[in-house]
Amino acid sequence: MDLWMILLILAVIGGFIVMIYNRLVALRQKRNNAFSDIDVQLKQRYNLVPQLVETVKGYASHEKELFENVTDARAQVGKAGDSSGPSRMKAEGLLGGAMMSLLAVAENYPDLKADQNFQRLMDELSDIENKIAASRRFFNNATSEYNTAVGQFPANLIAGPFNFHPATFFELSEEEEKAVQKAPEVKFGS
Repeated sequence: MDLWMILLILAVIGGFIVMIYNRLVALRQKRNNAFSDIDVQLKQRYNLVPQLVETVKGYASHEKELFENVTDARAQVGKAGDSSGPSRMKAEGLLGGAMMSLLAVAENYPDLKADQNFQRLMDELSDIENKIAASRRFFNNATSEYNTAVGQFPANLIAGPFNFHPATFFELSEEEEKAVQKAPEVKFGS
């Protein structure tokens, strides 16, 4: 009778470990899927950058340093590849900041703002940025849920040995954060 009781206790403990492990796997997969959603939008933005730069160049060709910054930031994203790690997130933040600088310069060129190709690109970029923001919220929510599960007892006893570690959030870079918090400049007349 004692042997059956010990086997039953071991089976319950084993089942509990399997249940926690499967939950951690599911949460990690949910986070990875959430990043995939962001990744699709980031790739669309990445592909839109050259068109936008070329359009702005036609009106503001003397802004060479700005174009180099945007091009360098885009190259860093390309080097970071498809990872969902901190280096990719930092590179995407730099690209976002460079894009905001490019758009700020575009504000100084009324002919550029009136250009239909530029307007189409801006509408497309605005749509992509809205989708990135929504995807980022979903990703950060999935990351929070995953991190909570990894840190809670008794899952934390299982998480470490099975290589589940807290994951990083997808946050705005300092430049993007400042641009988002900055009030738009309103000018009346010319």
